[in-house]
Amino acid sequence: MPTTPVSAMVLAAGLGLRMRPLTDKMPKPLVPVAGKPLLDHVLDRLAEVSVATAVVNVHYLPDQIVQHVKSRQTPRVIISDERDVVLGTGGGVVKALPLLGDAPFYHLNADTMWLDGVQPNLARLAEAFDPARMDILLLMAPTANSIGYAGAGDYAMQTDGTLRKRKEHQVVPFVYAGAAIISPAIFKNAPVGEFSLTKMFDAANEQERLFGLRLDGLWMHVGTPDAVHAAEEALLASVA
Repeated sequence: MPTTPVSAMVLAAGLGLRMRPLTDKMPKPLVPVAGKPLLDHVLDRLAEVSVATAVVNVHYLPDQIVQHVKSRQTPRVIISDERDVVLGTGGGVVKALPLLGDAPFYHLNADTMWLDGVQPNLARLAEAFDPARMDILLLMAPTANSIGYAGAGDYAMQTDGTLRKRKEHQVVPFVYAGAAIISPAIFKNAPVGEFSLTKMFDAANEQERLFGLRLDGLWMHVGTPDAVHAAEEALLASVA
């Protein structure tokens, strides 16, 4: 039986440079989309699948985020304070590991949003995660109909979910949607200090323990002010 992770890490420490001027005085995770801060969209997704604890890391304008999540009950938020250090996406997780426990945990970017299909995508991730075969399971969005994304993709995906990383001049059909389940054991030989989480993805990939699950629904990458507007239109269309 698959067990749904009870803890999650939400990356909220970025500077949000591409989101300027919205982030001149506000951290990117608090930028509102359809009347709700990005961070709350993510935390509400975690609440839907009964995650008890979300570790949120902070660096840029940290006190605004600390204040914002203080009264939140579901999930309960623990702050991993990186205000005086730059740890990158990987180093941030390593710092938070003692708060995340020994079981596989959800890992989400604060600027990822999606509309679910029939079943919540986080629940689908939990169902598909097989610790015997996988160290990391990434939620993968098709690049073709995603909102706010115009890149060349991250991975090609085989029918069994194994991922093949995009080569330099290649265009591949799937992009990492900013949500994953990760086994904490993979960090035991992780670098110290600042490093990117893609290092861990690559290491799992080499061991053939990196898998993907196709997102059911519509993915929105909210990385720029224009993307905020596009995401709001998609959300409005979905409830119309």
